[in-house]
Order: sequence, then structure tokens, then C-alpha cells
Amino acid sequence: MNTYPILKLKPGKEKSLQRRHPWVFSGALMQEIKKTPEGTVVNVCDINGSYLATGYVQHGSIAVRILSFNEDVIDQVFWENKISESYELRLKLGIANNKDTNCFRLMHGEGDGIPGLIIDVYASTAVIQCHSSGIFQHIESIAEAIKSQMGPLIKAIFNKSSETLHGAVEGAENGFLYGEQNEDIVLENGHRFMVDWQTGQKTGFFLDQRDNRQLLGHYAKDKSVLNTFSYTGGFSVYAMQAGAKEVVSIDVSKNAIDMLNRNMAVNNETASNYESHAEDTFNFFKKDEREYDIVVLDPPAFAKNIGARHNALMGYKRLNIEGLKKVKKGGLLFTFSCSQVVDSHTFNQTIFSAAIESGRNIRIMHRLSQGADHPVNIYHPEGEYLKGLVLWVD
Repeated sequence: MNTYPILKLKPGKEKSLQRRHPWVFSGALMQEIKKTPEGTVVNVCDINGSYLATGYVQHGSIAVRILSFNEDVIDQVFWENKISESYELRLKLGIANNKDTNCFRLMHGEGDGIPGLIIDVYASTAVIQCHSSGIFQHIESIAEAIKSQMGPLIKAIFNKSSETLHGAVEGAENGFLYGEQNEDIVLENGHRFMVDWQTGQKTGFFLDQRDNRQLLGHYAKDKSVLNTFSYTGGFSVYAMQAGAKEVVSIDVSKNAIDMLNRNMAVNNETASNYESHAEDTFNFFKKDEREYDIVVLDPPAFAKNIGARHNALMGYKRLNIEGLKKVKKGGLLFTFSCSQVVDSHTFNQTIFSAAIESGRNIRIMHRLSQGADHPVNIYHPEGEYLKGLVLWVD
């Protein structure tokens, strides 16, 4: 049993924690916590003092993020147990210790019971990204737990928390916590990718699309493929390796396109049947008159918060209207949203609206989500952030 300070909930506000939701909102607390330092570990109790959960304080609408419902002490043993549980799950899924895939998500925030913590493994490097100061305060313990539980498989641990903490936490600068720069080419389903975990987006590669890239490869043989918002070319490489007759990749970032071209090269693809453009997707749509057998729309999150949701939905609708125009009769549209505040139903309704405006006969072939190494806590449905549809377009 731990001895952390106690925060009490207002009467009737305990139901959320009794249902094991990992967030406590500020309006549910009896006490004011503005003077409580961020990251302070506390026990949350009901109005009568009965224990409900243990978590850490964060200033904002979400006041406490829950780490345990069992009165755990948040010490080195706790972190080792959590890393061990997550690693064992990836082994059981066949994602870790896989001869064809050596990059995967080891820790997925609320999905693995640790809100605010992301850990991605790229070959022998683990990249830690803390999304709260409360987690960052434990980063050394987390790194030690990775080393102790994964042993010689991990040769380097890189902290990439500066962006997610917005420079507000002292000592959060990016850098190696253990080891140093080593191999930067990883395998995913046998495909080779160069990953820039130091300066690339997120932790360097969008691991959550692994299964969806594989599905695209299933359809790509002898097809023309347009991959928009391509980043470093995940869908493009899969399409080429599957035998696509043509692949066109678009991303507004020249650095991303440069890495895409390098990824094509490390997979021994020549420039004879693919092209890449560092350009805004909507601008490309305006001037490109071609149609394609498969079009991929995988934009960045259009909405970072609930206040931006309406404009985001308008953006998704416009994007999909334009994307559908690029699909040949009998072709496929792979369309995605990674905006957490846009749920699956709302996303589907937005795509439905775009389909109506297109005037075409359209069928849903697949409903897509993130890979199994990005699990969704059943008590935290907000964790299902990646939504996707594969549409057959007549």
C-alpha cells in the first residue's frame, strides 16, 4: 500500500474511475490543484476517502492521469513490470522478435495503461516520447526498465520529448539516454525503411499503418497508385514492391520526399515507374489530370482539439471529394483520419457526404484502424484515433 497524498472527488464523480477510465477531469475534484506541482503522484479517493486509483497531477482540463487502480508504488519495480507486460504482449502478437519486422510500438499510452508515454522500437534503438511532465520525471527509470527487460536487443535509447512537451520542461531536450546512433534502416514486413527518429515527425515513422500498408500491397499489382501526404513513403514502397505499374507520391515536405526517394533506393526500386513531388496535395490535384487505380489519402491530424473539429470535418470532406475525382472507374480509395477528436462514426458520415457529392456508386470494402501494437484500452475508447476506409469506386 502506498502513502501518496489524497485528492477527493466530488459526490457522484467516482463513477468514471469505477469504470476504469484513466482520466480525472479538474471539475471532478474537491480540491484546487494549481499549487500542486505537475507530476506529483496522488491517490484519488471518493468523498468518503475510499481508494479509487493512483495517478499523477497535470495542470489542465485533465487534472490526474491514472497509472494504477491497485495502490501501486510508482517505483523502479513498477516500471519494469509495465515494460515487461508490454513487451510480452508484442511477443505474443508476433510483432516483436519477428525476422521480417524489427520496428514496433512497445508502449502506447493509455492503451498499455500508462497515459502520456510512447515508446517505439526501431531495430536496436528505443525512442521514448513523453507527452506530459509527469511521465518525463520518470524517464530515467523507464529507460532502465527498457534495458533490464529487453537486454541486449536494445543498444540505444533516445529521448524525443522536446516537441511533445513544447520546451516547457527543464532538461527535456532531445538526446540519447543510453548508447549512441546506430543502424537507421529497419524492416517492416520485409520492406526496408530509413528512419530519422531524431528529427522526423512523431518518433520518425508511422508504425500504426503497418497492416494497412500490407493491405494496399495486396491490391497494388499492375495498378497505378497515387499516395498523397506520403511522408517518407510507407504506402509507396509497399505498392512498388507489390508490382504496381506506377506510383506517384506527394508530400509538402521536401525533406520527407528526399527520405522517400532514399527508401525507394534501399528497396532497389528505380525511377522508371515512380515519381515524387514536394508539393501541397490540393495544388497537385488542381494541375494533375491523371486518374489512378488506387488513391491514398492519409493526411496529418486536421483537428488537435474539439474546438477545431468542425473545420477539420470540412477539410476531410473537401479532401475526399477531390480524391474521389482522381480514382478510375473500378478503382480504390484508401482514406484515413488520425484526429482523435473525430470519432469513427463522424468520420464515416463525412466520407458519406463526400461520396454523395461525387455522384458515384461507392462500396465500403474494409474498415481500418491502427495496428495491434497500438492497442485501445476498452475503458478508454478515445484511444482509437486512427480511422480508415477502403472504398470501391465505380
